[in-house]
Amino acid sequence: MTDPLVVTRKVAALLDHVARLRRRRPATPELIRDDIDLQDAIGMSFVVAMQNAVDLALHVAASNSLGMPASTAESFRVLGARGLVPSELVEELVRMVALRNRIAHGYASVDFARVWSELPAGLDALERFAGLAVKLGATSRRNAP
Repeated sequence: MTDPLVVTRKVAALLDHVARLRRRRPATPELIRDDIDLQDAIGMSFVVAMQNAVDLALHVAASNSLGMPASTAESFRVLGARGLVPSELVEELVRMVALRNRIAHGYASVDFARVWSELPAGLDALERFAGLAVKLGATSRRNAP
């Protein structure tokens, strides 16, 4: 059964970091290009937001005996395959996992102009997923024996 306290805490942290990212994202990509402190703040908040989303997906999957995903991206695909998350949202979240990996691991040095352009759709996807996670947690509690 999905633990409502885990869901509540993870959703709160996820939405807090999404709000921080919306506040910090500058009006133009040029403003982030040379501001390493802003790059660090955006990068860290994005990594934390994504980690909370992944934690939620893994918690829902484990709590509902859907199996253990083999990768971070797979955590969303497992929920999509069961019809718990719409396929278009799964694909957007998978793209955000790739962005998170570029930031967290510095793959090919991070292009923050690209991060700037990808953030709006990614933040929208994270907010939609947070809403679904709350509903999935509520549904799991209602269906518990």
